[in-house]
Amino acid sequence: MGTTVFERRPPQASVVDHALEGTAFATFWLDDIARAEHPRLTGTIRADLAIVGGGYTGLWTAIRAKERDPGLRVVILEASRIAWAASGRNGGFCEASLTHGRENGVNRWPEEIDRLDDLGRRNLDEIEETIHRYGIDADFERTGELSVAVEPHQVEWLREEEGFLDQDAVRAAVHSDTYLAGAWDREGAAILHPAKLGQELARVAVELGVEIFERSLVRGLDGDGSGPLTLETADGRVIADQVALGTNVFPSLLRRNRLMTVPVYDYVLMTEPLSSAQLASIGWSDRQGIGDSANQFHYYRLSADDRILFGGYDAVYHFGGRVRPRYEDRMASHRRLAAHFFTTFPQLEGLRFTHRWAGAIDTCSRFCAFYGIARKGRVAYATGFTGLGVGASRFAADVMLDRLSGEETERTRLRMVRERPIPFPPEPAASIGINLTRAALDRTDHREGRRGPLLRTLDALGMGFDS
Repeated sequence: MGTTVFERRPPQASVVDHALEGTAFATFWLDDIARAEHPRLTGTIRADLAIVGGGYTGLWTAIRAKERDPGLRVVILEASRIAWAASGRNGGFCEASLTHGRENGVNRWPEEIDRLDDLGRRNLDEIEETIHRYGIDADFERTGELSVAVEPHQVEWLREEEGFLDQDAVRAAVHSDTYLAGAWDREGAAILHPAKLGQELARVAVELGVEIFERSLVRGLDGDGSGPLTLETADGRVIADQVALGTNVFPSLLRRNRLMTVPVYDYVLMTEPLSSAQLASIGWSDRQGIGDSANQFHYYRLSADDRILFGGYDAVYHFGGRVRPRYEDRMASHRRLAAHFFTTFPQLEGLRFTHRWAGAIDTCSRFCAFYGIARKGRVAYATGFTGLGVGASRFAADVMLDRLSGEETERTRLRMVRERPIPFPPEPAASIGINLTRAALDRTDHREGRRGPLLRTLDALGMGFDS
């Protein structure tokens, strides 16, 4: 078995120790904003549309609902704080893809891929237009995304991509001698400040008349759909004609979805701001988001104040599929990320990380969001974004609203929208299968991308993953 570039060129342990010394175990994005306060739900209220979840999916659903019909009474119920979970702690990549990359879409919905690509680009354009129309301050930059090859076999994967860059061209763009080739998608992605986007979407929603309740965990969804539904919290309840569920990685209020997603933990580092000399040493003047082409891949980008966010590689599943704060503090993963950072940019030795954090990704077996309707058409849901929900959550909002309206649209006609993924098995089979798959993906990265028997079987079953 071979070794990857990150194993062949590790930095000295002292470099990693210095960089992580004094790092705050906290999410940089959430530390970097002033959060608006919203009340806790008390008593009983009536709503036309109640939305469970105050992340991107719920916020976009509320905004799009009010844009469609300003007269609706729309309520958001958030268990904690607005955008505190995945929406406030992700990498800030806002991508056009609705299918977690074109290859995943081609493999699953080949007859629809061109339409899906068109809808994804339109969705990203509409996000940008919305940001400008409402004056949303979220550090939005339409920089595109640079995919890089860091192993010889990955070069051929990128050669067929639009915007291919050979070794000299990609290293001229960003100065890392780990890069062997690249492909720059100039229009298909943007970078932004995730927590600012969440706060600003909440501001827009309130200005449109949406009522937001924080610290209002929904304990149950009652009603069979023959009449209004009831959402119960500790101190109140909402009686609603329709409900949209944007609960992401957290347990679904619908039994049918309990085995449809699993929480996989992703780890992130943020550096201190780079000096002008440090920036010059790495180039990166076009500020693209960057991702490498391995199965266990890294993603990284510059912030508005010239920090580098560096995340990915480890994706950890814990037995039982529960979301627990203690799973986020995993120094082994953060040390590995720090080592890989300095392998990528050895010229930045001496730079420190100010923040380290983690979050759970709502992973489903098709690796992109799925959608559905329940309770006689009164409940809609979207989940399973698998780490690519910053942009796709707006599309999901429109899908849910289309489904709740009962109308047929170009979105609801898609097979991608109408199909559900294969569920994960219950424990202990889920833990055994997921961890065997992770090990198989690691072996693939060490074997020049050759997929072994397990991965080929999962590909045939429609559960195969290729980043």
